[in-house]
Amino acid sequence: MHMNGLTIQKPRIRRVEEVKAEASSVKTIFFEDKLASASTPGQFVMVWIPGVDEVPMSVSHRNPAGFTFKIVGEATSALSNLKKGDIIGVRGPLGRGFRLEGESILVVGGGIGVAPLRPLVEDAVGEGLMVHVVVGAKTGKELIFTNVFKRLADELTLVTEDGSVGEKGMAGDVAERIIRRGDYDQVYVCGPEGMMAKVFLVAEEVGVGVQASLERYVKCGFGICGSCSLGSYLVCKDGPVFDSKMLRQVLDEFGLFRRDSSGAKEKLAGVKDG
Repeated sequence: MHMNGLTIQKPRIRRVEEVKAEASSVKTIFFEDKLASASTPGQFVMVWIPGVDEVPMSVSHRNPAGFTFKIVGEATSALSNLKKGDIIGVRGPLGRGFRLEGESILVVGGGIGVAPLRPLVEDAVGEGLMVHVVVGAKTGKELIFTNVFKRLADELTLVTEDGSVGEKGMAGDVAERIIRRGDYDQVYVCGPEGMMAKVFLVAEEVGVGVQASLERYVKCGFGICGSCSLGSYLVCKDGPVFDSKMLRQVLDEFGLFRRDSSGAKEKLAGVKDG
């Protein structure tokens, strides 16, 4: 969906319809908004929390609209304390979403990265595609949307680091094994960037296209401030969904570095020196 002008740049005041607990420290906030409900899977909205901050949130539900978040800091803590009837501001939908390609797809989500994949799976199933979903988390208590995927997907593989639910291990390793079978026309992935980089490199070996939803420090949301730069791209405008061609152009940063709030480069968590 493509829109320009103040419609998506000026916050629309909306009331919270419901706050739903999804898993340990994970909640979804629902609100009525026609534009967010008409978003393309993978697009995001800028959510203004009065008196606190404005933050980017992937659209995880579209009827009614909703976004799903993990409580990690001041803004998400403030969001978690909202109740039905409270006010938020919404801008968007913004950015470039996923494109459905092929007849058989693999969808890989890790942690809160599963959020933008939910509407993607809904659309893929609605289009008659064969869908295999891999969902990973540290523990079974942190898995989200498993019931939805169980109902919609042709195949669902659950992975937990502690082995409490499904396979014990890392979602990226399980996805690698599945990709090497060569059964899929396209791989869609969102989660920790190290995992996404692993999935991309394996898919490149096999010759399968990838669409990955990336995260960077987003301030404005529509390509003005440059805080979310990744190579020659702006994640908020050119992404957040990057395809294989785009990912090949940012391999010196993808999975390795990001920029902090001041614009300085910093290593991603888990990246070793040398």
